[in-house]
Amino acid sequence: MKISKMIQRAGTETAFEMLAKAKELERQGKSVIHFEIGEPDFNTPENVKKAGIKAIEENYTHYSPTQGILELREAVAEYISKTRDIKVSPDEVIITPGGKDVIFGTMLSLLDEGDEAIYPNPGYPIYESAIRFVGAKAVPMPIREENDFAFDRHEFEKLVTPKTRLIVINSPANPTGGILSYEDLEFIADIAKKNDIMILSDEIYSRIIYEGKFVSIASIPGMKERTIILDGFSKTYAMTGWRLGYAVANKEVIEALKRVAVNSFSCVATFVQMAGIEALRGPQDEPERMRKEYEERRNLIVQGLNEIPGFSVKMPKGAFYAFPNVKKVGKPSKELADYLLYEAGVCTLSGTAFGEYGEGYLRFSYATSKENIIEGLKRVKQAIEKII
Repeated sequence: MKISKMIQRAGTETAFEMLAKAKELERQGKSVIHFEIGEPDFNTPENVKKAGIKAIEENYTHYSPTQGILELREAVAEYISKTRDIKVSPDEVIITPGGKDVIFGTMLSLLDEGDEAIYPNPGYPIYESAIRFVGAKAVPMPIREENDFAFDRHEFEKLVTPKTRLIVINSPANPTGGILSYEDLEFIADIAKKNDIMILSDEIYSRIIYEGKFVSIASIPGMKERTIILDGFSKTYAMTGWRLGYAVANKEVIEALKRVAVNSFSCVATFVQMAGIEALRGPQDEPERMRKEYEERRNLIVQGLNEIPGFSVKMPKGAFYAFPNVKKVGKPSKELADYLLYEAGVCTLSGTAFGEYGEGYLRFSYATSKENIIEGLKRVKQAIEKII
């Protein structure tokens, strides 16, 4: 059987590969502390669950319009208008089964073979995967610790060519927890406007921020029409398994994304969309409670990681990841991640799971209990002291 070249160009997510290794160890009876999966350990808020159950009982179990239920698109438009300080209409919203569909839909809609797209590296691996999948050239934008996990403007500017069609940004960022400053966003916006480039702005962690106020590049004058906002419910409302996200973009892009949707997922489960309405319009105390808990865990894990020989880590400004520098340990990142899993029963991710510029780092998700963080750090320290 011959597998297409297109699917062979697609990458993967190492997090799920490491999870499978960890689960096999657990099946054998070994205790494993999980820091690998970027998934909230909280349950979906009760009011949202009840809205989903009620929707099923009321038979919201049939197809919806491909673009999404109007009431949910209205709720998204209201939310984005308020939080991004831009005017958004329901016609500028499409509902998707998670953020990945926005990523793939954007690449399929905007990129042809030979086009170029700039993406953050280290960054969420699906950006590069989707760019390569459609036959475009993936151009990494190095995200460096010395720039506080932002980017070098001069270095970035040199990456832009006449073939550049898209720039992907992610703030707050996975895996670094870094946040792009308003000045950085203005610089990117200026480049985009001068060169007629579209922006895919992954804002899935916009509600998990610990310093200052979230700012979207779409709020910069002249940028709303050339920005595709990716957001969703998985991280903010602990709804990873519900599969619910959305894109906000100009109507021409939304029409293209609708065409992708018609040819792939048809529509998002209707009862899931009803739960999404409640998430956005209902009480917001649970998301804020989760954010505060993440902040406490952040402080705990950063302090602990900095006490481990050969480790050093900057304080993340958003999301729920710590990205320690482990170069002084003297092992390649992937080898070190495997060592910690099999020697210490601690599952982390190699920085190279997020791109070549992640070498020398590990990613720890602190979307787990404080007890697990304390135990995991203890195990890591003991394992590292054996080899350093």
